[in-house]
Amino acid sequence: MRPALDYAAFGNGRVLGLVSPTSAIDWLCLPRFDSPSVFGALLDPTAAGRFRVLHRGEEIAGRIGYLRNTNVVRTEFARGEDAWEVIDFAPRLPGGLDLECPIEVVRLIRPVTGHPRLSIDLDPRPDYGRARISWVPVDRGLLVEWDQGTLDIATNLPTPYLRNGQEFLLTDPIFVSIHYGRRAVRPTVAEAQYRLEVTVEGWRRWAKTCGLPTFAAEAVLRSALCLKLHAFHDTGAIIAAATTSIPEALGTERTWDYRFCWVRDAAFVVEALRRLSYLGEGEQLLTFLRDVVESGPLQPLYGIGGERQLPEEHLHHLAGYRANGHVRVGNAASLQAQHDLMGEVVLCIETLLTDPRISYQDPRPFFPLIKRLVQDAIRLAPVPDTGIWEFRTSLKNHTFSRAMCWVAIHRGALLARQLGFEAEAREWEGVAERERATVLSRAFNPDLGFFTQALDGQFPDAANLLLPAIGIIDARDPRFVSTVEATGRLLTRKGLVFRYRNPDDFGEVTSTFTICSFWYAEALALIGRLEEAVEVFEYVLSFANQVGLFSEDIDPDTGELLGNFPQAYTHVGLIHAAMTIGELIEARDGRVRAWC
Repeated sequence: MRPALDYAAFGNGRVLGLVSPTSAIDWLCLPRFDSPSVFGALLDPTAAGRFRVLHRGEEIAGRIGYLRNTNVVRTEFARGEDAWEVIDFAPRLPGGLDLECPIEVVRLIRPVTGHPRLSIDLDPRPDYGRARISWVPVDRGLLVEWDQGTLDIATNLPTPYLRNGQEFLLTDPIFVSIHYGRRAVRPTVAEAQYRLEVTVEGWRRWAKTCGLPTFAAEAVLRSALCLKLHAFHDTGAIIAAATTSIPEALGTERTWDYRFCWVRDAAFVVEALRRLSYLGEGEQLLTFLRDVVESGPLQPLYGIGGERQLPEEHLHHLAGYRANGHVRVGNAASLQAQHDLMGEVVLCIETLLTDPRISYQDPRPFFPLIKRLVQDAIRLAPVPDTGIWEFRTSLKNHTFSRAMCWVAIHRGALLARQLGFEAEAREWEGVAERERATVLSRAFNPDLGFFTQALDGQFPDAANLLLPAIGIIDARDPRFVSTVEATGRLLTRKGLVFRYRNPDDFGEVTSTFTICSFWYAEALALIGRLEEAVEVFEYVLSFANQVGLFSEDIDPDTGELLGNFPQAYTHVGLIHAAMTIGELIEARDGRVRAWC
């Protein structure tokens, strides 16, 4: 079985929607990424609404793809002598030094050959299908109103056709623009096509500045464009994924809402984009992090507007993805103790403060925050937590969390010295040295021959593949080499890597975690097994859907994409692995000069 999640994502920093090869927009939340869905057929095809174009009353599949180097989706359709295209985008328009990113989705339907007979199935179901709506005809469009909002729909099609699904002959371009909230002026088809041209050009200018590796460049660029869609224009918060409740494994309650800003994931996204020469996203995220972290205790995730309270709720009226049930909104992980967070925030601060391309007039005001994070890391390092994988009931002194506490202390000391705080630097350097010794002595099990999930533990964990990346151990250290080898033996099934294999709160894990497979490929490259690293990378890459996007998980038996989609973390892993492998191939082959 090939991936069922064959959607393309489109957006502009305020909008993030999913469209299928049949033209169905099956997922769109407005007015924010984490708002209730307006089109939610992804989680219930009968109760939650969608927007699609039908041919003679039938839904047919087309050839979906992106206009090159953009986040604009084009789907080509053909039936006999008739052919047409559907283009979906969210306007992203330059305006001085900023961008205009309206909360708007534009769909253009254009004839290619013949005389297609089409109809529009426009079925908004706001509030996850719970809202009662009213349709209000207006000049050149319709209003869809409910208690909490309004959709202002503009079109050059006779407006009754949007309501009754009447067929029409496609002879000239048709547009439908859905704008959240009332607008003063409704656009024309000419304006819609102009906005498309400007949006395409804007994305292509963004893509031109991407510092691509020589290895897997096309996949890296698509991943960068995907990550950009996850950054909220207003605050800089970066969400983990566009969706909620796509299960990690079908038939289970492993469903979560990922439309929030995880500190860990966002920090990894910033580093991936920085390696590709995108710095603005990191600067904006750092401003967001300072605001939320300085306002109270550090927590694993926040709403994209900085919200701290994200209560978890089950939506029992929805059938769930492929009738899986267990639809959740909100995320109780916001209440968890995850002690790696201080390390990720300090890394983010250090990365941006020390990059010579970024100019802070006086970075010293960052020091109180750095000091607080380091002190928290020192205090919490020995305290059990839920860990990177967010075990809900199993508290341990997880190796990755303890190593990231070391990162916070060690990098905090480096920053303290750079900023002129010598006393703190000396104190923290001593603590960091002791913490590193603790991690390396207690996390490595010499009898088993690998770093374990928790200190003094026995289970393997793919997160330990990151230990050289954070600097706590050299990749050529025999202890890390044997850990990579153990990952291949103990955590790999049919070429794909699990996070862990020990039972968790919900039993046995059956789906592989895709970023872990990219971590494994990168780790193989770092220990000198480059050919094997390339083989693993290319094999994992083959599971991308037809537009190059990944979800969180892959079922190793069927090859089906599972988990929330598109998953920012997975694309981060792809970028890092590709860049590391590319750099090492160049060094091996002596390609160290321009033109060689």
